[in-house]
Amino acid sequence: MVTRDASADVGTPGVEVVSRETGIATLEQLRIGVKLHTLHGASNEHRLAEILSIQTRKGQPYYYVHYEEFNKRLDEWVTADRFDLTREVEFPLPDAGDAKKTGHAGSPAPSAQKNLKRGRAAGGRDSLTSTAAGTPVHKRSRRGLGSSPPPPTLKTESVGSGEGRDSEAGSTVVAIHTEDIDSTPLPEDDGDALEIDKEKDQKTLDPQSVPPARTGHGSMSKSTNEISKVRNLSQIQIGQHLVEPWYFSPYPVEFTEEDTIYICEFCLSYFATERVFSRHRQKCTLLHPPGNEIYRDDAVSFFEVDGRRQRTWARNLSLLSKLFLDHKTVYSDVDPFLFYCMCTRDAFGCHLVGYFSKEKGSPDGYNVACILTLPQYQRSGYGRLLIEFSYTLSKREGKQGSPEKPLSDLGLLSYRAYWQETVVDALLETKGEVTVDELAQRMAMTPADVLHTLLSLNALKFYKGQHVICLTDAVIAQKEKQKEKQRVKGKRCIFPEKLIWKPPVFSGAWNW
Repeated sequence: MVTRDASADVGTPGVEVVSRETGIATLEQLRIGVKLHTLHGASNEHRLAEILSIQTRKGQPYYYVHYEEFNKRLDEWVTADRFDLTREVEFPLPDAGDAKKTGHAGSPAPSAQKNLKRGRAAGGRDSLTSTAAGTPVHKRSRRGLGSSPPPPTLKTESVGSGEGRDSEAGSTVVAIHTEDIDSTPLPEDDGDALEIDKEKDQKTLDPQSVPPARTGHGSMSKSTNEISKVRNLSQIQIGQHLVEPWYFSPYPVEFTEEDTIYICEFCLSYFATERVFSRHRQKCTLLHPPGNEIYRDDAVSFFEVDGRRQRTWARNLSLLSKLFLDHKTVYSDVDPFLFYCMCTRDAFGCHLVGYFSKEKGSPDGYNVACILTLPQYQRSGYGRLLIEFSYTLSKREGKQGSPEKPLSDLGLLSYRAYWQETVVDALLETKGEVTVDELAQRMAMTPADVLHTLLSLNALKFYKGQHVICLTDAVIAQKEKQKEKQRVKGKRCIFPEKLIWKPPVFSGAWNW
């Protein structure tokens, strides 16, 4: 049976919309693009999934599926026994070749094309003469075709709407100047988005005449063929942990056929067999990231690694992080970045927990380009520790920093939680009046991030003709619960006095 989406026809008269065909299918009819109900391992329920890739391993077909309404990190390779073929499946839309055969894709019918050719042959020069005698036809110049689009318009939003004129009982009210808020544009709400790299094709440029693109290490932009790639590794072993990757990473093709990839947790080299990995461990002498230790407390240490001096290690780190960052674009140019790696210590060495990268000279003032906590250490407070350390470095530099945007989904949640906690603590400690700029300067945050946090907390009110910051009873009660929880379980934090570091100064043509 064929179903049609009538809502898609609105506004496009004369265009027939081809919808997915549904029906009962067999294993031989399954192909890329088919949607069918598949047993989801975590919930043990059959959910609608789309086949993205098909491979044959040791004579058995494997299907890479994406579950609808689930995050991409939950995509997985499954076997045919997890499909429910007793229910109808959705076949993919016909491709361009099929559309030409069936007359779709907006092309005129064959009879219409024949009539058009006959009309041109019969008209001959008369048709051209009539065109010339009528309205003149102007040719589009090359400059017009390549002209840039008009500049985007700046959208502004008013902060106060006259609501909440009467302050709530028991609220903390701090007056701020209206012009400070009006001078700071409201940031757009970031959607999905950890890491963070902008990819530009520099193959046609002369490297001697044009400097490389100074783009972020973890930009969200990526090429079209990168989106279509599926996860290529089954699992990795790093240290004592067996970890299942989330996304695709451009490891060598020969490694994709192995069940487990072995990664040295100190030098981050990768091996296909356990025998070769064991021989490497006997020879590897590295016990910590190859950089300077700039911070140490009772729990963790931070190492500063220069991507220019440690290219191989930095590239291996980029490959490893790409396994858990969908929006990170990996390329070999790691020279313009510094890597700050957080490690735990024991008798065997310093074990990598997470890291963030930072441009040596960010033109936009970003203090983080890429940030990641390895999955085996997540949900333990290390992500917040990385964020706090990045702002500690910004305070030492005397600058206001912000992460490169847009952020990933997990990164956005982590930063919002840190911003809310930091801003509430600063307001509760403040006595007297304070402005948004003063708060941003005190916490090394940008005014836009502070304003965005105040709006998310619903702490910005219009009171007696001016904007004020008003912490509601709900926010204060939630803060008290958080403090009580931290007293019981403890809180990971950075001690600025233990940071032994000076802002690096780089010289050269590209400030590296």
